[in-house]
Amino acid sequence: MTLPRSTSAPVAHNALPPPSASAGRSPRIASHSHIKGLGLTAEGFAVIDNAGFIGQVNAREACGVVVDLIKSRKFSGRALLLVGAPGTGKTALALAISHELGAKVPFCPMVGSEVYSAEVKKTEVLAEAFRRAIGLRVKETKDIYEGEITEITPTEAENPLSGYGKTVSHVIVGLKTVKGTKQLRLDPTIYEAILKEKVVVGDVIYIEHQSGAVKRVGRSDAYASSYDLESETYVPLPKGEVHKHKELVQDVTLNDLDAANARPQGGQDIMSVMGSLVKSNRTEVTDKLRGEVNKVVQTYVQQGVAEVVPGVVFIDEVHMLDIECFTYLNALLESSMAPTVILATNRGQSLIRGTSDIISPHGIPVDLLDRCLIVKTEGYTRDQIGKVVQLRATVEGLKLGEGVTDRLATEGEKSSLRYVLQLLTPALILAQLAGRTQIELEDIGEMTDLFLDAKTSASNLANGGSDSGKTW
Repeated sequence: MTLPRSTSAPVAHNALPPPSASAGRSPRIASHSHIKGLGLTAEGFAVIDNAGFIGQVNAREACGVVVDLIKSRKFSGRALLLVGAPGTGKTALALAISHELGAKVPFCPMVGSEVYSAEVKKTEVLAEAFRRAIGLRVKETKDIYEGEITEITPTEAENPLSGYGKTVSHVIVGLKTVKGTKQLRLDPTIYEAILKEKVVVGDVIYIEHQSGAVKRVGRSDAYASSYDLESETYVPLPKGEVHKHKELVQDVTLNDLDAANARPQGGQDIMSVMGSLVKSNRTEVTDKLRGEVNKVVQTYVQQGVAEVVPGVVFIDEVHMLDIECFTYLNALLESSMAPTVILATNRGQSLIRGTSDIISPHGIPVDLLDRCLIVKTEGYTRDQIGKVVQLRATVEGLKLGEGVTDRLATEGEKSSLRYVLQLLTPALILAQLAGRTQIELEDIGEMTDLFLDAKTSASNLANGGSDSGKTW
């Protein structure tokens, strides 16, 4: 094996590539970093090359219809099945759907093999995924006192329980805003909360009227000094009156409420439950507890305090689920609080896991297939593979020499798109070893000699007569 010719001196393959000009850490480039959406027009038609997508026009338009149904909340409890050969963009379509829905719609991705855990049951893993994909937007209006502290004066009195010492009977707190000032006579328990927050004169705080909770927002910017570096956070003087009504909005999932109620701490109101979330070992939540949480959620929805936001569960490699999981999946889809389900598989006629003789399309029982809208992804043409290679090279910051894109498109047509995309970064390392900044044809040629694609490897095994795990 010889290194490609170069004007620089030859470098051994075990040598390190030259150091980068930038000393900063570059962000990790994931497999689907270039996907930004479905790339549809306002009318729902797919632009051939847009938002990181190349081709797959029919599949993208179909997914666009599903996105509109999800946004209008008319697709809950239904399933979308993405089918196609490996490397044709099924996972990319699911990620594009999540981008189109936005950050406020819960999106819970998982792989079919995740259900096989030694800690919890298979059905419990599926139930948790469904509950994580159902959001709850809690809106609560609170009476608060907010402003910059101008005075903290505790008033002491004789301790009624003992003749010795004194205790704080109340505390006078002065608060200032842009519109005026106000003096508050507060309970001694609030004074303890003030001491716990380490609040001093000049800090901006707010005090909840109902619970008496004290929150330090920061230091008033009137006290900002000229230091170049300091740990204090400065905030502007609050606008409006000291006493005001403030609407607080918080997004949680039903799984968060399940976990909080399984380990209750503090008060019983919705904000206390959400504040009691703690990280601990994974535990199962009973169906009875989930039913109680659902009743509380329905009560808040009827009162107008909360709003249910159905999200999306994406199960990749769904053929890895067994017959028990598929049966439970049917039950979950029929429940009143069910999210949208997106499934993906690359199987054709396949044996259903957990059975010995039931062969079904895509490895999924027929009764579940009847519930699914099925979208098929097509294979990529040579021109489309070349465009994807050029797009990935741009995302990863790689420079391709003349003819490299065509060579990789030809290799991808013979083998697979994934194979040629995996050759890009190793080819760059080989180019750097030769003292070049862009990938040339000889780098791709050597990469194809060093690394086999799946089809070539399978052909070698068949022709080599491998038997019972023995080598050629």
